[in-house]
Amino acid sequence: MRLWLCALVLFWAVALCCPAFAEEGGKWPGVDETVVEKFAKELGREARDPYINTDQGDLLLFLFALAGGVGGFIMGYFWHKVFVAGKENMDSGE
Repeated sequence: MRLWLCALVLFWAVALCCPAFAEEGGKWPGVDETVVEKFAKELGREARDPYINTDQGDLLLFLFALAGGVGGFIMGYFWHKVFVAGKENMDSGE
């Protein structure tokens, strides 16, 4: 009974708070808008489109997956040097 009551209270707390968070979406601008754009306008530089626009489709997801694959390959290649080589020296107390 207590578990159901806690679940019900948690559900209503989340349900009542979510619309409040959704309304304040545009209220808090990011660092780019508040700091970077302000100084860029003061120095006479206007905003421009990025060279590689990652907001289109799944390009950003692809770039993260590609970086993870490259990082995994590098870590796999050097796995022995990082985690295995030198263990026998540490086990003997040297």
